[in-house]
Amino acid sequence: MQFARINDITLHYQHITAPEGSPVLVFSNSLATDFRIWRDVIVRLVGKAEIITYDNRGHGLSDIGSPPYHLDELVGDLAGLLDLMGKKDVFICGLSVGGMIAQRLATLRPDLTKGLILCDTASKIGNPEMWDERMQAARSEGLSALVDGNMQRWFTQDFHAHRSDELAGYCNMFLRTPLQGYLGTATALRNADLTSAAVHLDLPVICVVGEDDGSTPPEIVLDTANLIPNADFKLIKGAGHIPCVEQPEMLSEIISKFLADHTAPQRT
Repeated sequence: MQFARINDITLHYQHITAPEGSPVLVFSNSLATDFRIWRDVIVRLVGKAEIITYDNRGHGLSDIGSPPYHLDELVGDLAGLLDLMGKKDVFICGLSVGGMIAQRLATLRPDLTKGLILCDTASKIGNPEMWDERMQAARSEGLSALVDGNMQRWFTQDFHAHRSDELAGYCNMFLRTPLQGYLGTATALRNADLTSAAVHLDLPVICVVGEDDGSTPPEIVLDTANLIPNADFKLIKGAGHIPCVEQPEMLSEIISKFLADHTAPQRT
């Protein structure tokens, strides 16, 4: 396991090398998950890209820090990790809040970003009333009050019917998220609105969404794609909010093509 001290917290990350000249690809996880959600995508991309993935603060093995969080704190953690590693011009694949981190990083630190793969995310997710209701339920009853609803929004009916062992595992991941990490990140999401900045993003972007996403439905993701100049949009069939779990092969193909389209051929 790999750890780094960034912005006064310990950040858990993973670095997988690739042949010299390969694109650098960073994965950023969603609320109440950790970087293990990317496993089935990463194994398909090893050797094609240098891969960095990490647990956002308050998740996985990273420190909780001092919640509530501001989105810029989460962005600062990723920027700090990339600076520590000496990486620039990276591609970022972010899911949900990870996608908002990617968008904001491209605005604040364009030197670090070469392209964005925005998975099941938007320039604004939800509204204050929705987040306040969820946070109040979590404070009163714990994350167990939210897990069933989240699993319904995250995964398709087919996943619930035929992949019950995996579903139980993702329930565990959700429930084992530190409460303060959940609340801190939910506060960041409640207060973040990147709509005005989206129209100024000046780099390659593709927005990807599962056709049955109940958290950031396709029309919301498409609205964000339409805001971002020249952004592409892809719908993944047979997936909900977390295509990297339900349809890793399809998502890997989209990522591979995006990297190839926006990486200069290596000279021989």
